[in-house]
Order: sequence, then structure tokens, then C-alpha cells
Amino acid sequence: MDEKQILDRIDVLVAEEHQLRTKRLQGAIDPETESARLRDLEETLDQCWDLLRRRRALRDAGENPDDAKAADVSQVEGYLQ
Repeated sequence: MDEKQILDRIDVLVAEEHQLRTKRLQGAIDPETESARLRDLEETLDQCWDLLRRRRALRDAGENPDDAKAADVSQVEGYLQ
């Protein structure tokens, strides 16, 4: 994925997150379903942001950003903030 594709994916995921929260407030979705899907969305968003940072770091170092690979969810979620 190139940078634009990653940013587009982030936009789609954020929009889905907002829709999910709206549905929950309207009572159209149960809390358990919302929680599970939100967890999935957050993990995928974290992976996208991480891949974007990896690409930018490679580019800034004069390397090919296309060499960046997405990290596993367990790795990304294990990062310290």
C-alpha cells in the first residue's frame, strides 16, 4: 500500500467507527457487538498508522518506502506509548 492508500484506508476505518458509535447511541446495535467491532477497528487503525510511520521513516532515511511491511497486531498493540 502506498501512503495515499493507507490514508484512504484510515479515513474509511474512522468513518466506520463513527457510524458504529452512532448506531450504538440509536440502539441499533448491542454493546457487545459494538465493543468487538471497535476493538477490531482500533487494531486495524493502529496497524495502518504504524505502516505509515514505517514508510515515512524509510523515506526520510533515503530508503524505499515500499519496503515497509505491516506489523502483526500483537506487535503493534505491544508498543509502549
